[in-house]
Amino acid sequence: MKKLSIFLCSFLLILSCKKNTTPKEENNLAYNNSQKVVVNLDPSKGVVNYTNSPHVKLKSLNIGDCKWTDGFWADKLKVAQDVMVPYMGEVLKGDEGHALNNFKIAAGLIEGKHKGMHWHDGDFYKWIEASTYIYALNKDNKILKELDDLIEIIGKAQQENGYLQTQITTNKNRKPFSERRYHEMYNSGHLYIAACIYYRVTGHTNFLDIAIKHANNLYDTFQPQPKELARFGFNQVQIMGLVELYRTTKDKRYLELAEIFINMRGKSKPKPHTTVRNFHIGDMTQERTPLRKEDEAVGHAVLALYYYAGAADVYAETGEKALIDALDRIWGNIVDKKMFVTGACGQKHDGGSSNRDFVHEAFTIDYEMHNAHAYNETCANLCNAMFNYRMLSVKGESKHADVMELVLYNSALSGINLEGNKYFYTNPLRRTKGHKMGVTDYPNRVGYIPCFCCPPNLVRTIAKSSAWAYSLSQNGIAVNLYGGNQLDTKLLDDSNIKLKQETNYPWDGNIKITFEECKSDAFDVLLRIPDWATKYSLAVNGKTQKTTAKTGTFATLNRQWKKGDVITLNLPMDIKLLEGNPLIEEVRNQAAVKRGPVVYCVESPDLPKNTSILDVYLPLKSKLKATYKKDLLGGVTAISGNFKLRENKKKGMYTELTDVKLKNTEVQLVPYFAWSNRGESEMSVWLPVILD
Repeated sequence: MKKLSIFLCSFLLILSCKKNTTPKEENNLAYNNSQKVVVNLDPSKGVVNYTNSPHVKLKSLNIGDCKWTDGFWADKLKVAQDVMVPYMGEVLKGDEGHALNNFKIAAGLIEGKHKGMHWHDGDFYKWIEASTYIYALNKDNKILKELDDLIEIIGKAQQENGYLQTQITTNKNRKPFSERRYHEMYNSGHLYIAACIYYRVTGHTNFLDIAIKHANNLYDTFQPQPKELARFGFNQVQIMGLVELYRTTKDKRYLELAEIFINMRGKSKPKPHTTVRNFHIGDMTQERTPLRKEDEAVGHAVLALYYYAGAADVYAETGEKALIDALDRIWGNIVDKKMFVTGACGQKHDGGSSNRDFVHEAFTIDYEMHNAHAYNETCANLCNAMFNYRMLSVKGESKHADVMELVLYNSALSGINLEGNKYFYTNPLRRTKGHKMGVTDYPNRVGYIPCFCCPPNLVRTIAKSSAWAYSLSQNGIAVNLYGGNQLDTKLLDDSNIKLKQETNYPWDGNIKITFEECKSDAFDVLLRIPDWATKYSLAVNGKTQKTTAKTGTFATLNRQWKKGDVITLNLPMDIKLLEGNPLIEEVRNQAAVKRGPVVYCVESPDLPKNTSILDVYLPLKSKLKATYKKDLLGGVTAISGNFKLRENKKKGMYTELTDVKLKNTEVQLVPYFAWSNRGESEMSVWLPVILD
């Protein structure tokens, strides 16, 4: 009788909630499976939902408020819509990718064995997230119908208590949360993020219901903090996911659990100054030093950057000074001592940390920056951009958008071919014939990588990139990324603003922003002046604007704007030769070529036959020129000039240095992201410099 009474009360509560809501408001309700009550959902639609985050200086746009309309990113988005997302979906739903099969097996719909890595569920969630962004932009109902059908299968694979991990439930010999290497936290985080994005774009709660039920199980398991789980968690995506779920549901337990996962790190660690030959402990998993005391980036680069991004999300809600101070120190260590010229991260496949722990796919010691052996997993590069987007939001400093831009135009896009259906896992800065680092290093991009984490990560980043282009400031709008786009959004005071941006960036530095609608009161427009711009000019309606903003900061224009006003920003695209810090032994007496945000390389298809990239020398005073070539690599600006080619080549480990014969040759450089699109080739970003 008592159970019947409780059931009736719960049922009446649900009915009363629905009775007092409009049909539109019903979409903002979800069933919390743990508390057995209806919860109100936040209707905000940010790609990272900062709407109610109290410790954020730049807030996110709603998904779809900015659309790439023409130029570089519009072209990439079209490839994502037409090729990247559909092709990847067919792979993951088919027998090669097998991700959907894993969910069907777990749901009892088909028989079979789990295939793919332990983190394959998370890769499927990332693809669903990418598909959702595409739907947000094109409103193709076929996408929505397919995703709802897939979510139904995922729901059937979920256990009654909320647990959902196909790599565990399809194997009778495995138990939940028994070994951190099974990547349950990684999969959980991507589930929560994808479900939140799906709700924000579609208004459907079917995926969110699964995520809530799942997160409640995670809370019930880890909130008591049992000793046997004190060190649990390998790839800490669940921190970002839990914070995003907290922002969506307003359930404080999820934020509490996110903080617990941060606090758990560093409590149980190996003895100091001992070499740890284990993939899952020590600096490898960022657990030797508690985060708040850390002063360097350590261990597996993907694990680290997801962890740091999650901590930035927690700071956005709590404002804990110790957290942001640690993240500032870590950011400085990455950018000043461990980040490649392309924005890539993860110096080596295997190496040692500063504490002499064994680390894998990792940040190693300061200034250890290889060329041919640079690992630079595509996921790590993308996570660097994700971390910097969060730091940009909480700090409001344009240097973080500079890193986002550097990654996007270089070490992110290098992970996929121009057609959008083949991928690189690693992104070295030099490739010579026959050289191979390991099993994930390929001479050409391939259509399927057994460790499939990078491709959907890259595709979802391209699909959501327009949401990073602008942020909402306290009294206006901040322009983070440049490209042809249309913005239609609301400022924080709920006033409408519509902008049109026209530019051929990154090949041209002329940017035109036209106001199509705005409020009559004065407000700010913050324009990022990239750190690579030695100078710039800024005008409003043709009148030059004097500003004290230095490169590497935001220039702020405050005035009463009106429809038809035009901002013009000119960023001179000078060709620059960059040198590395003298402590980077691998690039001593070498230079990299950069124009605007784009890093260049020499590739063997642009050299005389039978010439190795190792024979190319760059004269310091060579006059380099930039030329846009619409028929080259999908349309890029190439750089050419007089280089030197060594003629008297010698073989052997060590040979006597005699007269070196050099031949003058006109050589063309291409953007690094576009290499390996003309067959198997050699490539180098860094080139030896000669003085004459």
